[in-house]
Amino acid sequence: QLYRDARECLTLLSQRLGSQKFFFGDSPASLDAFVFSRLAPLLKAKLPNGKLQQHLKSLQNLCNYCSSILSLYFPWDGGEMRPPTSPHGLGAEEDPHKRRNQVLSVLVGLVAMLGYAFLSGIVSIQRGGAGPAARQPIALEEEEEEE
Repeated sequence: QLYRDARECLTLLSQRLGSQKFFFGDSPASLDAFVFSRLAPLLKAKLPNGKLQQHLKSLQNLCNYCSSILSLYFPWDGGEMRPPTSPHGLGAEEDPHKRRNQVLSVLVGLVAMLGYAFLSGIVSIQRGGAGPAARQPIALEEEEEEE
C-alpha cells in the first residue's frame, strides 16, 4: 500500500511539473525546495529495494528537474565543477588553522555543557563549613546499610 501511494505521488508530481522548469514557473519556490529535498536522495542514493527509485527514474521530467537543480545550485555535486578551495589552493585537510578551530569548538562545547549543568542544577558547588550545618559525604557501605 505504501509503495503504491508513493508511486502515485511521484506520478502526480510529474504530471503537475509537466515541461516546466519549476513547479510555479521559471523561478524556484519553497515547494521546489521541499520536493527536491525528497526526490534527490531517492534518485541518487543506493537503496536496498529499488522499486520506487526505478519508478522515479522512469519519470524523465522529475529526473531532469533534479539534475537541473543539482547543476544550478550544487555544481560540484553534478560533476561540472569541484568544490571551491581556499585562496591559497589548499584543501580543507591542509588548512593551517584546522586544528586550532577544532580545539576551540570542543572548548566552546564543553563550556556550554558545563554552563547548562550548573544552571539546570545537575551539578552544584557546595562550600564546606565547620559546624553542624556542614554535610558529610556518606560512604558507599553506609548508604547500602540505610536502604
